[in-house]
Amino acid sequence: MAEQNNNQQQDVNQLLKVRYDKLHELQENGKDPFVITKYDVTNHSTDVKEHFEEMEGKEVSLAGRMMFKRVMGKASFCNIQDLKGRIQIYVARDSIGEESYADFKKYDVGDILGVKGIVFKTKTGEISIHAAEVTLLSKSLQILPEKFHGLTDTDTRYRQRYVDLIMNEDVKDTFVKRSKVISTIRRYLDGQGFMEVETPMLVSNAGGAAARPFETHFNALDEDLKLRISLELYLKRLIVGGMERVYEIGRVFRNEGLDTRHNPEFTLMELYQAYTDYHGMMDLTENLYRYVAKEVTGSEMLTYGEHTMDLSKPFERITMVDAVKKYAGVDFNEVKDTAEAKKLADEHHIEYEERHEKGDILNLFFEEYVEEHLIQPTFVMDHPIEISPLTKKKPENPDYVERFEFFMNGWEMANAYSELNDPIDQRARFAAQEEAFAAGDEEANHTDEDFLNALSIGMPPTGGIGFGIDRMVMMMTNSPAIRDVLLFPTMKSLDADKKSAKSENSTSTAAPEKEEVIDFSKVKVEPLFEEFVDFDTFSKSDFRAVKVKACEAVKKSKKLLQFTLDDGTGTDRTILSGIHAYYEPEELVGKTLIAITNLPPRAMMGIESCGMLLSAIHEEEGEEKLHLLMVDNHIPAGAKLY
Repeated sequence: MAEQNNNQQQDVNQLLKVRYDKLHELQENGKDPFVITKYDVTNHSTDVKEHFEEMEGKEVSLAGRMMFKRVMGKASFCNIQDLKGRIQIYVARDSIGEESYADFKKYDVGDILGVKGIVFKTKTGEISIHAAEVTLLSKSLQILPEKFHGLTDTDTRYRQRYVDLIMNEDVKDTFVKRSKVISTIRRYLDGQGFMEVETPMLVSNAGGAAARPFETHFNALDEDLKLRISLELYLKRLIVGGMERVYEIGRVFRNEGLDTRHNPEFTLMELYQAYTDYHGMMDLTENLYRYVAKEVTGSEMLTYGEHTMDLSKPFERITMVDAVKKYAGVDFNEVKDTAEAKKLADEHHIEYEERHEKGDILNLFFEEYVEEHLIQPTFVMDHPIEISPLTKKKPENPDYVERFEFFMNGWEMANAYSELNDPIDQRARFAAQEEAFAAGDEEANHTDEDFLNALSIGMPPTGGIGFGIDRMVMMMTNSPAIRDVLLFPTMKSLDADKKSAKSENSTSTAAPEKEEVIDFSKVKVEPLFEEFVDFDTFSKSDFRAVKVKACEAVKKSKKLLQFTLDDGTGTDRTILSGIHAYYEPEELVGKTLIAITNLPPRAMMGIESCGMLLSAIHEEEGEEKLHLLMVDNHIPAGAKLY
């Protein structure tokens, strides 16, 4: 296997050398493509195809990347790909000249060309350009993925989005639609009299949401600052200042984990409207979502995975208490106090923290029993006050607030309030949040004195809402993961482990030692699996490295993940594991794991040994972690670690 990989690398290196040699030859002959600064483009590929009847016989100028070339003596064909699609180019020696044709034959797939020529249709009926002039605008010195398989490895796709956009037309379409979603939102809100504004990203107090912030240091002021986790508190200041309808679309940053629906930096849209309440925000949300869906997808019916959501009908409106009663059979109107709520949680095996109050327990019941059922557009209203520190109380029942969350496909898509404008009440809510933080809630808000001062000046009754733009785009494009709708999602640096190892070794001047062999008999198992593992057996087994090439959730199963593994044999191996409760697929793709190959048959967490077990290996010194993987017993022993 190692010899095969070495030969492949040598072949790639030779092909790259050929491309560099071609560039040097061009430069020596005064044809350096990199000195060209502009090229006049009159049309895109789709312009020609869609308006062929009026453009036939006319000269056009296009530019794009050559994705295919077929040389046939005195005439050749190639395909040029631009922003909007591809079009065939007919290149004849007699039309562009002998010297230019000789140059064209040396061009490579991936090169960027400018083409001037006449629009025509071939004998086979394909709309094409008969080239009169071909100009090399940029030389590609790398090799694109093989055309029939394209770029399919998800880790590489996310890291090299530029290649992903070139090779996968549907990816480019997703991001064209993303841009259209945002421009459509702006158009709708501008038409409703809203004004777009910008507020600070670097703040001293990151408030407005339940999340941990990223922290940084501003050298000029020698002051610690945070990246914003929300847009709320500054936008409300503008309402105080008399700007009656404001919105902002911008990045926010939350120091949390990565999964299919979360990225630490994401795009949020928040808007605030004076003299309305959360019912006004429901009406706005319903109309906005219909408008965006129709403009972007052409329909008010959205298909996501196996579900179809109908936005044409009035969205359901249900209180959180009624939703829990409907799906969990528990009526919190009958629950007297926190002690009774915790007793119910114990009976339903719902985990909670000591600091949690009755309203927190209600929310835990909602998350456990209700969310997955909210497939059609639904407003869940009237949240408990304990989880809503910035929201107006319901006048008739002060234990609850005028808040709603908008759900589709079982996901929270938006969060809205009748905004709290009582500075005395707000100070008391902040004090309760400070107590929660002291009790261990790292996501609790802190007191913002300047915001309290603004409320003291006077804020009118106001409705406000926050939309997760990335989830909206996922829904509009049927994208399975948030990384599929972020051009450059957050990824662990490829050299992060090397840097860590280099840092650890930089203080040592001793002669290099032989390659370290991990003593697996001393490995500490991740607590998650301690009660399932006879580790004495594991420590006597054989190990080798495997790489997770792909990982996805098994449809209609809450537990199973399906893995595609490169185990060094040259044949991908597919296995299932019931660990979805502990790991999201996106966390595991691209990870190198350790495989245990000669275990005796045994049941593991309700599945046989063809399943897998992930746990952390903690070395006796340092904090480096590996992942431990158990695969089936039929893999041939002896594959090398790599």
